[in-house]
Amino acid sequence: MQKLPSVNVLGGVLEPCSMAPRTGFFRDGLCNTCFEDAGSHTVCAVMTAEFLAFSAYVGNDLSTPRPELGFAGLRPGDTWCLCAGRFLQAWDEGCAPRVRLSATHARALETVPLAVLQECAEG
Repeated sequence: MQKLPSVNVLGGVLEPCSMAPRTGFFRDGLCNTCFEDAGSHTVCAVMTAEFLAFSAYVGNDLSTPRPELGFAGLRPGDTWCLCAGRFLQAWDEGCAPRVRLSATHARALETVPLAVLQECAEG
């Protein structure tokens, strides 16, 4: 698998999303992606209790530890590379988490309009 160029949605160099917990399709701490990343794990999001509950409700429990996968579970305040489609779904339902634009991969724009990401941007 070959990574696509590490460019963020603002056109700059992709910044790290989280090293603890280590996130990303490649578990390199960045929302890097490749053509094999069918879920497009490209949106760097700051977890909230509301989003984590929503994600579990729609079938992707990110809070429960999965030691067999080396996954401690996410808590509010953790940052994580979300699938672009899941982020857009949460936005449609009114429970989208905050986004770190500088750490969100440009490929997210194939699924999520920049205006939506900007609306949810931190700070």
